[in-house]
Amino acid sequence: QVQLVESGGGLVQAGGSLRLSCAASRSIFSISAMGWYRQAPGKQRELVATLARSGVTNYADSVKGRFTISRDNAKNTVYLQMNSLKPEDTAVYYCNAYYLTAPFWGQGTQVTVSS
Repeated sequence: QVQLVESGGGLVQAGGSLRLSCAASRSIFSISAMGWYRQAPGKQRELVATLARSGVTNYADSVKGRFTISRDNAKNTVYLQMNSLKPEDTAVYYCNAYYLTAPFWGQGTQVTVSS
């Protein structure tokens, strides 16, 4: 089992920045991959960024060059730095972890970008 707790969401103006944090209940070395997904009202949940245990990252085309996923192994925490935010980035952001081939999800944190 893995518990994930997100933080860092909020309201920001277009062009601004936010950093999301996801604290895991176990060492992230034991987790195959972690990532961030988002779900806007009336839309399906979509991948934002992933970070494999190897360090390989993957980003949705819509966030490439603006968002950066990173981790702090000592804190068992994964971050999502979001810059140049746009109104279309407004969504609930969920942290995800794959542990022993099973997916685990956090409770989500709201990000609202005003125009």
